[in-house]
Amino acid sequence: MTHSPIQIAVVAFEGISAFHLAVPGVVFRESRHGQPHFALTVCSAEGTKLNTSAGYAIEVQATLALLDQADIVVIPSWRNPDETPPTALLDALKRAHQRGAMIVGLCLGAYVVAEAGLLDGKHATTHWEYGDHFAKRFPKVQLSADVLYLQEERIVTSAGTAAGMDCCLYLVRELAGAEMANRIARRLVVPPHRQGGQAQFIESPVPSAERDHHLAQQLDWIRTNLHHPLDIDGLAEHAHMSRRSFTRHFRQLTGSSVSQWLLNERLTLAQQLLETSSYPIEAIAEKSGFGSTVSLRQQFRKRFGVSPQAWRRSFAAIGSKAN
Repeated sequence: MTHSPIQIAVVAFEGISAFHLAVPGVVFRESRHGQPHFALTVCSAEGTKLNTSAGYAIEVQATLALLDQADIVVIPSWRNPDETPPTALLDALKRAHQRGAMIVGLCLGAYVVAEAGLLDGKHATTHWEYGDHFAKRFPKVQLSADVLYLQEERIVTSAGTAAGMDCCLYLVRELAGAEMANRIARRLVVPPHRQGGQAQFIESPVPSAERDHHLAQQLDWIRTNLHHPLDIDGLAEHAHMSRRSFTRHFRQLTGSSVSQWLLNERLTLAQQLLETSSYPIEAIAEKSGFGSTVSLRQQFRKRFGVSPQAWRRSFAAIGSKAN
């Protein structure tokens, strides 16, 4: 039985960054059992022939009318944060949002989404370098300039450049499951789920490369031992570091606290086990280090808004439809 692919419209414009335009294309082209899970089409906000910032032109056949049918609309960037986007584009975004489409603003694409008024009263992010500028221009938006991406209701925004790939992989994980997101990440040779936020990339003193390499090895060890009780003192001792030094270098390397990183890793493992194994919920809670089904259910529902059982049923249904 085949399923209808999720329709994604990516909006191109004069002067677009070739890299930003390519990111959704390379992420959303994966198939499941030979059936495409996503159908991505590039449309134009400003004519059929567009010049890119890379010095070459592209030809785009679809128009903004595509936004009236798309399930997801992606604004991959914007050429100038001081320039108001075309009225036709803003109106098309509003219509798409009103009928229930998901709107995604990658990097400076958040400016376009905000200009359409869709971020008023909502949390959003953009490239950290433009944080102050964005906050002054759109005071009704609750800017979180220290995260890689975030979602509120049906609107998703991301930080700069490579964080757009993180954001697209996040959408794949939400819409098609961790297994597909991991497969795409392996193909692209990138982490399937990068923890931390933009604080990692804001200009700051460079930590010791030798210490970072040692700690990175510790992270690999932790991932293989998530089923054990783990605490900061024990992890610091295993890394042959003081608690203070361990927590400081851990945050520098990951952009996250130890406890939050552990929770994220355990939830990711639980996701994968729910989607790819037949283990009962009790076994998954043990293997992912939650200790009890009650703890797993509480944390899973808090993060994903559904129970582990509902998550498993959802992705089992996706798999059966794709066959």
